[in-house]
Amino acid sequence: MPAVQDLTIRQLQYIVAVADTLGFHRAAERCHVSQPTLSAQVQQVEEVLGLALFERDKRRVIVTPAGSDVILRARRVLAELTDLLQAAARVSDPFAGTFRFGIIPTVAPYLLPDVTEVWARKYPSLRVAWREELTGSVLRQLDSGELDAALLALVPGTETLRSAVVAEDPFLVALPLGHPLAAKPTVALSDLDGLTVLLLDDGHCLRTETLALCSRAGAHEGGFRATSLSTLAQMVSSGAGVTLLPAMAAAVENRRSQLALRPVARAPGAPVPRRTIALAWRPSSPYSATFEALAKSLRRDVDASPQSSARRPRNRTSSRHQDRTASKSPAVRR
Repeated sequence: MPAVQDLTIRQLQYIVAVADTLGFHRAAERCHVSQPTLSAQVQQVEEVLGLALFERDKRRVIVTPAGSDVILRARRVLAELTDLLQAAARVSDPFAGTFRFGIIPTVAPYLLPDVTEVWARKYPSLRVAWREELTGSVLRQLDSGELDAALLALVPGTETLRSAVVAEDPFLVALPLGHPLAAKPTVALSDLDGLTVLLLDDGHCLRTETLALCSRAGAHEGGFRATSLSTLAQMVSSGAGVTLLPAMAAAVENRRSQLALRPVARAPGAPVPRRTIALAWRPSSPYSATFEALAKSLRRDVDASPQSSARRPRNRTSSRHQDRTASKSPAVRR
């Protein structure tokens, strides 16, 4: 059986680089070594383990089934080593250094300005390398150690992570100006029965959440699927349908007042439909206390900021204002 000293950290970095780039030349460039050096080290790993990690020919490199498992474990070893080094560096200042954070597209444009402003003011030695990805990709990168934490919506699949809530984000019904439902101060989900609802494309966790709500209401999905909330808002304003928009996005996506936005009416005995935004990280991370503090500071400052009003349902006064605006536009038939 191979011994621990038979492998080096550098060799683990080499096999991960080959798996990421699917090419020995590109992997060597990434690791700043010559290709013969990298190839020899990868071959040595295979000899020590007694496994073929890669299938090679002149045209391509494929990770073998056995190689996939080894590389997954190598990623975890490297992630733990990175955590060890960063933990040692943060003994004097837990907020010093660089963290790798993921963020989902339906949160990034609306919360990231608050995040960067608050953390830059409170923690000047903190550096964050942000990566905007869909939820599935964020979860995979958290598991593999490529990300330290992420700002995302708590959905099925996040239960294994530790998390700290940053914001409760209620849904608003977004309607074309002049739509009959715009005359109501709030819109019940049952009011969407028979309407065409526009949703995001597959891969967005927000699609899953809104699709479940709309399906229960009897609404049917339109043939168009958007890749962003901005596109959804534009399609709704054109009269192509209605949608559910997170309140967090309202100020940005309705900045030209081209939509009628109404809070979702609370059903008897049920909470207001909403998503929960949280900072999440691996349970094994040594930075749990740091992440808890970051989330707490963000939650407090975001709630107190002027922009936070965009994350709450509009009051009756703003509804009446939009009713007057809506009445100037042609009615949209149901």
